[in-house]
Parts: sequence; C-alpha cells; structure tokens
Amino acid sequence: MRIKKFVYSASVLALSALMLTACSTTANKNSSKSSSSKPKTTQVQKKQKVGKQIAGAPLKDGTYKLQEDNYFNGYRVKMSMTVKNGKVCKTSYDNVNKAGKSKAKDTKYESQMKKYAKTGPKEYIPELQKAFAENGANSNGVQVVSGATSSTQTMKNYINQLVQASQAGKAGTIHINNNKKMKDGTYKLSEKNYDHGYRQVYTLIVKNGKVSNLKYDQINKDGKSKTKDANYEKQMKKIAKVGPKEYIPKLRSEFMKSKGNTEKVQVVSGATDSSNQFIAYVDQLINAAQKGDTKPITVNNIVYKQ
Repeated sequence: MRIKKFVYSASVLALSALMLTACSTTANKNSSKSSSSKPKTTQVQKKQKVGKQIAGAPLKDGTYKLQEDNYFNGYRVKMSMTVKNGKVCKTSYDNVNKAGKSKAKDTKYESQMKKYAKTGPKEYIPELQKAFAENGANSNGVQVVSGATSSTQTMKNYINQLVQASQAGKAGTIHINNNKKMKDGTYKLSEKNYDHGYRQVYTLIVKNGKVSNLKYDQINKDGKSKTKDANYEKQMKKIAKVGPKEYIPKLRSEFMKSKGNTEKVQVVSGATDSSNQFIAYVDQLINAAQKGDTKPITVNNIVYKQ
C-alpha cells in the first residue's frame, strides 16, 4: 500500500445507496482484539441503514478471499468475507509481510508513516478491520480513515470485488496483480441495474502501458447522460449544491490529469458517494488492466428502495 495525504471531503446526503447492506459481523480474533482502542486520529462511519432491496443479485453462502500477489514496502493486503444465509457474518482484513506478520506490529514502519500522516498501521489497520466488520458488504459505509486515504480506498475497491464474487458464487481466491504495469487494451465496466433511473458505465483505454483515455458516465435506459437531466440537476443542487453536470466531468478530468492515478482524484464536495464509487470502479478497471483481462465487467449492483 502507498502512503498518501488525507483528502478532506464534506459528507452530504446521498441521493442513493448503491452497495449491499451488511448483517451483524464479527471480525477475526486479531481484528477483535486490536479494535478495542479508538485512536483520536481516525474515524469509522457507523453501519448505514438501507431500505428494502429492489434490484441486484443476492449474496451466495461461502467464504470469499482476496489477496495482493505482490509486496509493496514489504507488505501486501489479504482479506476474506464469509456469507451465511445470504448475509455477511465474518470478515478479515490485514497487511502482512512474507512471514505473515501484520504491518500493525511493525514499529519502524509505524514511526516512519507518522512523520507523513500522523497515523500509522497500528491505528488505521484496526480501524479498517472494524469498519469492514461493521459494514460488511456495504463498502459505501466505510469512511476514509484520516491519514490512510489510499489504504481505505483500496479496501473499498476490494470489498466490491469480494461482493461481486459472492453474488456469482465464486468462492476461490481473487488475485490482484498490484503495482504492475498495465497491459494495453480496452477495459469496460458497467452496472447492470438502474438506481433513480441511472447506471454507471466506464471504458478505460490503455496504450503503451499508460492510461490513454477514460470514458465515464451515468446513463438512463435510453442511453442519455445524467449530465443532461435538468430536473435531476436541480433537485440534487437543492441538497448538495452540486449536480452530475459538474461532478461527472470533474471526476473524469481529475483522473486524466493525474495520468491514471486515482490517489490524486479529489472527492467532490457534495458528491461524496459518487466520488468514492468512481474511484473504486476505476481502481477495479486498473486491476483488470494489470492482469490484461479485457473481459467486460458487469456489476450486478444492489439497489435499495428509499
């Protein structure tokens, strides 16, 4: 994982909750033990309440695992999510070295990171473990941990991939070819279900191992962009003072200006959920490009009645 400065963002009312709800979960023993203290430098958002599910595939029972195949600064992410009776009942998250030791116990790394972010793995790993346990499959309920933005956003992306595996009943381990050069090709991701009349679509083009272009939009059943929906724009601005006409092109522009580095994509004030979903989906496309897997990704996103 990479150290980066915290991105400050204003939390606002979301017009929709696109991700799955979680049942009461219990983290692994290490998580339960280390989550007992609550550092002042970190925050965890409480489990979000959502309405009745009206679209999206249910979770299938089983244990789903994900791991990064490559080490960064001597560590890699390992996660798991167990589903029983269609609900998440157990989770685990950690950053481990080749000996299987948690980064949370690395005092030298802790000291070095605190020079940059004022928080280290001893604090943020237990908080992320706790957030995963409390929110389960609802990655949208995981709030960014101050000083560990990159780690938080990465975990949200990985939770999404675990959810997608659970919906498909693919109980094998998801392998992430992290920190590797992207392979040339066209990579697509789209949501299957419409929420408030719209779904998200992405196309990432990679040339010479670098991002060449990204197409991103939210479209209705007629293929019309949400940016052209004057009524939606007006309603959202009453709540958040920003609408899709502003935040959709802004998110794409920041990603392109950063040359494909989602760590530099600022969360748009007033469109926090949309920003976080954008980052998570683009990160998933980057993971696909690191493997060279050009098979289109269809996300059977969960939609709830408001």
